[in-house]
Amino acid sequence: MMRKSELLLPAGSLLKLKTAILYGADAVYAGTPDMSLRTQSKFSLEDLQEGIEFVHAHGKKIYLTLNLYIHNEEAKKLPQFVETLKKLQPDGVLVADPGVFYYLQQNAPELKRFVSTQANICSAQTVKFWQSMGASLCVLGREVTFAEMKEIREECPDIKLECFIHGAMCMSYSGRCLISNFMADRSANKGKCAHCCRWHYKMHLRLKDGTIKEIEINEDNAKAFEFLLEEEFRPGEYYEIVEDEHGGYLLNSKDMCLMPRLADILALGIDSLKVEGRNKTEYYAGTVARAYRQAIDDYYANPQEWHYEKYMNELYALQNRGYCLGFHDGKLTEISQNYEYTRTLGEWLFAGSIVEWQGDEAIFEIRNYINSGESIEFLVPGGLENLSLTLSEFEDAESGEITPRVSAGEEKKIRIRPDKWPLKIEKIKEMLPQYTIARKFQGLNGENQEMYERKKAEFAELIENCPAEE
Repeated sequence: MMRKSELLLPAGSLLKLKTAILYGADAVYAGTPDMSLRTQSKFSLEDLQEGIEFVHAHGKKIYLTLNLYIHNEEAKKLPQFVETLKKLQPDGVLVADPGVFYYLQQNAPELKRFVSTQANICSAQTVKFWQSMGASLCVLGREVTFAEMKEIREECPDIKLECFIHGAMCMSYSGRCLISNFMADRSANKGKCAHCCRWHYKMHLRLKDGTIKEIEINEDNAKAFEFLLEEEFRPGEYYEIVEDEHGGYLLNSKDMCLMPRLADILALGIDSLKVEGRNKTEYYAGTVARAYRQAIDDYYANPQEWHYEKYMNELYALQNRGYCLGFHDGKLTEISQNYEYTRTLGEWLFAGSIVEWQGDEAIFEIRNYINSGESIEFLVPGGLENLSLTLSEFEDAESGEITPRVSAGEEKKIRIRPDKWPLKIEKIKEMLPQYTIARKFQGLNGENQEMYERKKAEFAELIENCPAEE
């Protein structure tokens, strides 16, 4: 029988957790700021309790993170934190530090111990070690290729394996980065990464007299020369350093998207497919969840007729840095880096979400400006269907004030009355339950549109030149 994979989504807040579950996640992972790599987590203890109850009420799973590398200061907190975990009763605890793993083994053996990606598991031998120590699941490092994953699955059939399928890539080894600690005194291994790899870097020259001069890139010389790096042991391999008027991006990786390789992974029987993005919006969580949910279900229903292209439009509706396949096909190439810009680009914006229904009236929280006559598109859970709505005016949910334009503010909400919808309200409430998200088309300006299309073309060319496993 086929070993079915679960779809695992990040839950950086209670709202993101509920959105991910609504849009098809089989499981979510979450954490608290004090004892995990989730330092920007919006969860309080009460939120976690509510989240766990919500997840379990929907027949899904939740895993909590305890995956930092501890110093003595954190070690003192372990007893109290583990007692809290025992009361919360999650479906698994993600751990990286062997000392933390050992403490859980000795003091909370009833909790399932999962080994985090921070532990850098890249071989069957390492999986076997952690299995012998009592691990229930091992998260494979992003650096594991599909060929290696296949060997690991064959050699380790009796333990659950998890791999990343979508989200930001780290330029360091499985997120164990020292650059942030060195440059900003913020340890990535303690959940405080400053993302120095996304910063702008500018080139300068040091003259013989010791003075430093800025290299000015302008329209007169920009196309006259290029800067190339050559590494000592790779003669003839040149790596381009690109700088424009915005700066240079030497370490800026594209985002991982393994939708084109999803059939390989599902056929292999990897137990859990992980999406990165705990600090992103509920729009990200819902959009990614429903795209992969539909893709996974379609594959299991008819693997012979399955093709990835059907789902890519949904993933391109997200802001992204350009997509790559990570290490899936082998070592990274220049296609995996985005030398042109560090920001994310996309043609759609998160418009908002239905935070509640008051009788037959939807309360819609605004997350971006919406003008009169502008169409917003609701993402219907349970498929890839969308429902468009155009409003000529906006009613403030609290004051009742009517305006021709609405902008995002602190929990700014509008009221959408039953007569505004294109279908009967009973059908609308069935299609668009609480936590339904919506987006709006914004388009891009000339330069950004050109760069955005170029990244899409690069990804398409990569997939075409590197066909999936037969």
